[in-house]
Amino acid sequence: MAQRTDLTPRITLPPGVPVVPAVDGKELRDVMGMFATGVTVVTAGRDNPHGMTANAFTSVSLEPPMVLVCVVRTAVLHQTVIDSGGFAISVMSARQGHVAKYFASRSRPRDETEFNGVDWAPGPHTGAPVLGGNLAWLECELTAVYDGGDHSIFLGTVLDLGRSGGEDALLFLGGSFYEFDADKQ
Repeated sequence: MAQRTDLTPRITLPPGVPVVPAVDGKELRDVMGMFATGVTVVTAGRDNPHGMTANAFTSVSLEPPMVLVCVVRTAVLHQTVIDSGGFAISVMSARQGHVAKYFASRSRPRDETEFNGVDWAPGPHTGAPVLGGNLAWLECELTAVYDGGDHSIFLGTVLDLGRSGGEDALLFLGGSFYEFDADKQ
């Protein structure tokens, strides 16, 4: 296994913990797809905004308030987040499967028409689009960028947030979207 010198601080495994051999990327994606997650749309850019569906999103810290999202380096959104210095996260409701699919599609426009027909408003601090109809939203200042292989890990300090009060979430499992209706549980 090649030694990585770019990780700081270096983590030492306890004696007896096996080193995992090379893993097939497709198999890893399939295995990770068995972990049910919420669905978000990450957006950035004030004048020429871009967005993408993401489920690699989590809270990092309450004090200060921080979250992270992972974005593949080849996504148009990747450079937009870096250039704009911020991003917004819209947590999708159960009724927003079509919005999540739209922002996951590689065939959607990547120009000024990308948000045509999508309900959104500019975030009050960064101008990044906050999608209407969401369960919750956060607007973040980009605090740090970390190497995550073919992705970048964007750490953001939360500048503003809100929630709709709804409880019906859009979930992702095994490559498909599912609606979670809290009233049926």
